[in-house]
Amino acid sequence: MNNEISVEDAAKKMSDNGVCILDVRTPNEHARGYIEGSENLDFYKGDFKSKIEQLDHSKTYIVHCGSGGRSGKAVKMMQELGFASAYNLVGGFNEWVKKGMKVVK
Repeated sequence: MNNEISVEDAAKKMSDNGVCILDVRTPNEHARGYIEGSENLDFYKGDFKSKIEQLDHSKTYIVHCGSGGRSGKAVKMMQELGFASAYNLVGGFNEWVKKGMKVVK
């Protein structure tokens, strides 16, 4: 399964109700700007995996960090936990901003 999604495809998919945006950056990174409607779960926190396990496994998730490293690991974890649909945003938040997409500050 290809688990990567481009900024453009992610923006299209986000218009569907039921698509969740998961921001796995630190709270400090998130506070500097974020994608509207995103949920922030810090990848580096000790309870990250247990927080992921509590999410609805049947929903579609678009996961991002700053550039794609942490979110790639998070998506792999989600697949191992049996999530139906989880995508890593290629280039992460940095790419989202570079492409001129809407950001909440």
